[in-house]
Amino acid sequence: MMQVIFTFFVLIVTLSNNLHAQDKPNVLVILTDDQGYKDLGSYGATDIQTPNLDLIAEKGVKFTQFYAGAPVCSPSRASLLTGKYNFNAGLFGNVAPPHRDPEGRSGLPTSEITMAEVFKKNGYRTGLIGKWHLGHTPEKLPNGQGFDYFFGHQRGCIDNFSHFFYWNGPNLHDLYQNEKEIYRPGQFFGDLMVSELLGFIKQKDPKPFFAFWTINMPHYPYQGDPKWLEEYSGLESPRKEYAAFVSTIDGLVGEVYAYLAASGKLENTIIVFQSDHGHSVEERAFFGGGDSGVFNGAKFSMLEGGIRVPAIISYPAKLPQNVIREQWANSVDWLPTLAEMVQIPLENEEQIDGKNLLPLILNQELSSPHEIMYWATGFPDNENHSWAVRKGPWKLLGNPHDPTGKLSFDESDKLYLVNLDFDVTEANNLSEKNPAKLEELQQLYRNWVNPFLSGNR
Repeated sequence: MMQVIFTFFVLIVTLSNNLHAQDKPNVLVILTDDQGYKDLGSYGATDIQTPNLDLIAEKGVKFTQFYAGAPVCSPSRASLLTGKYNFNAGLFGNVAPPHRDPEGRSGLPTSEITMAEVFKKNGYRTGLIGKWHLGHTPEKLPNGQGFDYFFGHQRGCIDNFSHFFYWNGPNLHDLYQNEKEIYRPGQFFGDLMVSELLGFIKQKDPKPFFAFWTINMPHYPYQGDPKWLEEYSGLESPRKEYAAFVSTIDGLVGEVYAYLAASGKLENTIIVFQSDHGHSVEERAFFGGGDSGVFNGAKFSMLEGGIRVPAIISYPAKLPQNVIREQWANSVDWLPTLAEMVQIPLENEEQIDGKNLLPLILNQELSSPHEIMYWATGFPDNENHSWAVRKGPWKLLGNPHDPTGKLSFDESDKLYLVNLDFDVTEANNLSEKNPAKLEELQQLYRNWVNPFLSGNR
């Protein structure tokens, strides 16, 4: 009799948990790679067609002062997943490929709590489709960092048809399903991602899903759909190749969005979209193609063009639609914001840097929850590493550079102070005219970075 009662109790608890899980919304976070601030129709692009992403913006909230956690891939992803500035998350720069790091020492520390781990612990099934670039050893791969399912590539970029990682060598095949290497030669990686993501979404499982779709585009190599290359044949290169790749992304997103709408899942799915940082002007990207609008800088730079990104959140059932938020925010904010929206606790909330944006999303009259933001890449003991700190409209850059070459800096600009309220182009160093503000922001940065130098973090 006791066994029967116990079994009945377990069934009731299980049923209750499943019903509770079904009440929670699904979450789809879409992260593009190397996409410039202006490269969506909803952000002002007039020469690129992005109707599907623009529809998400129309059905949601668009941020105009949204920042990536870093101006380069791995640290930016670490910040989004942990809700921490990348230094605080233990990742100072891009993860080295295996031939440079055979022991797998680089990568997101396993001690960090990822968004996937938070959602998984609270009744979600978790999947990552696309690019990882946060570590190559088993414990640092997606399945070791909270994701139930992974399909994609482990390293920084691949050819979208051969699925090889090409660099100075050796060239490596890089396509995985969980930890198993798989082969799909000749199949376009964008189509594979859509198929895998839809397969994950469609799983017969009562749990809601948390899906992190890390689209590896428009990161080079530019391999847009031929129809878009034809559509943009009148544009000059490399804008033509880049634009075709962005519209290809939009088409992939449109396929997933259409399924969510047709299946009835869209109403109960939160969608987040952002780029991981600014566009690339590297040689492999034909030295450009992206557009940061009025901002200077690009990928690798702490100037606005390197870290200010398009960002949207859409959940029509609960959030405003077709509105803009001009208050500044950061990708570290998605973790506490989404946790609040799906009503799951953050056990390490006091340890993260992110702020809950939900009050601001619901009320445009509120100020940004941030008073100060920090960015840094490179090892902290290198006095030439790149960094920035912002307090209000004032922003101080340490060792600035502009990969586009539009701005130039000399020794007198190693500390470069700007006021974004007056000049978002950051064209002039205001340090000499504002020594007190320079000292204030420099001290803020010293206070933040010094624990890393003393080994206390």
